[in-house]
Amino acid sequence: MTTVHVVVPEGIDDPARPSGGNAYDRRICRELARVGWSVRQHAVSGSWPRPDAASYAALAGVIQGIPDGAVVLLDGLVASTAPEALVPQATRLRLVALVHMPLGHDPADDEARSREGAVLSAAGSVLTTSGWARRTLLELYALPGERVHVAEPGVDAAALAPGTAGAGALLCVAAVCPGKGHDVLLDALATLPDQSWQCLCAGRLDSDRAFVDGLRRRALDRGLADHVSFSGPLSGADLERSYRNADLLVLASRAETYGMVVTEALAHGLPVVATEVGGVPEALGHTADGDRPGLLVPPGDPSALGAALRAWLGDAALRERLRRAARDRRRSLSGWSTTASVVSGVLTEAAA
Repeated sequence: MTTVHVVVPEGIDDPARPSGGNAYDRRICRELARVGWSVRQHAVSGSWPRPDAASYAALAGVIQGIPDGAVVLLDGLVASTAPEALVPQATRLRLVALVHMPLGHDPADDEARSREGAVLSAAGSVLTTSGWARRTLLELYALPGERVHVAEPGVDAAALAPGTAGAGALLCVAAVCPGKGHDVLLDALATLPDQSWQCLCAGRLDSDRAFVDGLRRRALDRGLADHVSFSGPLSGADLERSYRNADLLVLASRAETYGMVVTEALAHGLPVVATEVGGVPEALGHTADGDRPGLLVPPGDPSALGAALRAWLGDAALRERLRRAARDRRRSLSGWSTTASVVSGVLTEAAA
């Protein structure tokens, strides 16, 4: 049995801090163990992805404690910011970096780009979670294409959501922070005063408290308080119930590497209205007939998002077409065993 040391940020199992990256890491660890790997998980304390000196020291201590020649899978939230701790270890360890979101994609952040580039150049292989992320890394850094691999997130089979009579049950599953575009969502919803709808926003409320407070004021000022609710993070049966009770997933993100909530919604047969950013078009995909199971709009555009939501609410034929496409797309979604097979193959190559 081959051992893989998986280095992750502390708290990936905390239900109060759900994220796509955390869910991916947890599931990959379980799936790798299922296919025969001995998984040694190392949770690193610190203020990732904005580490301080104590964070770097914690990571250095973990890395130095891993035996020579070991295969190490590094979560990019930790790895991409810490070349000082990792680059010197690349000659004695078999490093594989798992990049959930390329930190260097912001053209204004030269330091992040430099630090991430140093780590990824030192790693033997790089895993990403979407074709968009792979293309971005290859554009940013002089990495050999054969060393950069895509392991898209899987999704579990789920029961079909029955839908409501009015089709106005909207669901947004995302941490409530600027990057997820809840301000754009509220502005879009404010353009629908003549429509019947309710929107549940399920996600962390502690990522940016000032932003959340501003959203609550905006909802009050625009007469949305009785139509928009913020539940905080949901998991397990509560999250499943939110999908089952919804008609449509709405995602107004300014950036997404993939968008796991998109495939989770599709697994329930729910159509999606989302911004056309990052890997979201990949996650949404097409049916075998080439139909999209949802609508894509430009990021940061409340008018475009509002128009898409108005079309959904007001056009029964469109709703039927998108629902049919979502149910067709549901049958082609890949499970986590497919993801684990890709990751295991990369790790096996690193161990050879």
